[in-house]
Amino acid sequence: MSDRVAVEVLTQAFPQSLVDEVLAETGRVQQRNRLLPARLEVYFVLAMCLFSGQSYEEVARLLTVGLQGARRWRTSWVVPSTAAIWKVRSRLGVAPLRQLFARVCRPVATPDIQGAFYRDWRLTAIDGTTFDLPDTKANVEAFGRPPRSGRGEQDVGYPQLRMVGLVGLVECGTHAVFDAAIGALRTGEQALARAVLVSLRPGMLLVADRGFYGVDLWRTAAATGADLLWRVRKDLVLPVVEQLSDGSYLTEIFDRSDIHHTRRGVPVRAVEYTIAGHEGVYRLITTILDPDKAPAAELAALYAQRWEFESTLDEIKTHLCGSHLVLRSQHPDGAEQELYGFLLVHHAIRRLMHQAARQAERDPDRISFTRSLRVVRRQVTDQAAFSPRSTRPRGQGHPR
Repeated sequence: MSDRVAVEVLTQAFPQSLVDEVLAETGRVQQRNRLLPARLEVYFVLAMCLFSGQSYEEVARLLTVGLQGARRWRTSWVVPSTAAIWKVRSRLGVAPLRQLFARVCRPVATPDIQGAFYRDWRLTAIDGTTFDLPDTKANVEAFGRPPRSGRGEQDVGYPQLRMVGLVGLVECGTHAVFDAAIGALRTGEQALARAVLVSLRPGMLLVADRGFYGVDLWRTAAATGADLLWRVRKDLVLPVVEQLSDGSYLTEIFDRSDIHHTRRGVPVRAVEYTIAGHEGVYRLITTILDPDKAPAAELAALYAQRWEFESTLDEIKTHLCGSHLVLRSQHPDGAEQELYGFLLVHHAIRRLMHQAARQAERDPDRISFTRSLRVVRRQVTDQAAFSPRSTRPRGQGHPR
């Protein structure tokens, strides 16, 4: 693993040339020489998320200490003040980080990676979560607070933003988040899910819990060409159209407004099963109608892959962000910028872990995310690849 991070993880995952392209596409190229040029502004936000428990000034020092030791520029470089860095983040905005996420974050698993595929399908999962924000008027107005507890409190909890991501959209085998949608707390998960379903592709199998079920959303997801395996509520009426040899059955789902099923339903296959030690029956529906392609028992076992999304959230929210973390951004644009920074850093680390797992012919789940994060944090400060005063590519008049 140490060999894999001999080149700085940030510039390896997000090359300078790509960062420059993104800045140009989003109109953030600086018009004059600054203490923190636009390119370094992007890397600073990423470093801020990598070293989430550190102050602005300490993050800037950690990001550039390796350069100073290597004598990569002629004159000393003064670490900007907290106020200057705050202005830098405001000037940069969220657009470059969002665009960088869209350009870089893709599924990374190759067919030989253990746990990443079921038969010929790439396993993916979808779920949502919330992040606490500083209690400022701007954040409250943009994102809202959690619902009142019923005990008469007027202001309950921190403001929160909601994120729905497809991890894997997560890629289940690598925990790579390859799409995400961010919105106000009042925005429902199903509404945000529509924005990320466009990243599904034929050959993927999307696992989702019962909170995402809806005929319209099902149709939208299925129209991408991906196959679906979603849990549904116990009270959902699923008429048996044909009983199949593996214990599953063909059925139809109907729009909620079509109470009497006057219109043709959407054909699906249902799998019902129980789990030892748990009460009740679990019900899944899938677009895979042929039981020979995916037997019921295998699909029932496969649904547990949904929890890979929870593991991914734990990596981001507990280990990368820090337990009980409140995002540091006082304004809505900064909050979204910060969250995209966390997603980008997590993707870079997970890509590194995938490379190591592939070389060692191991399951990425057998590699510790926490230990990998520690290695990256140790190495990144000694591997900076360019001067903060220069925006020219290496080898083109770079200061020595």
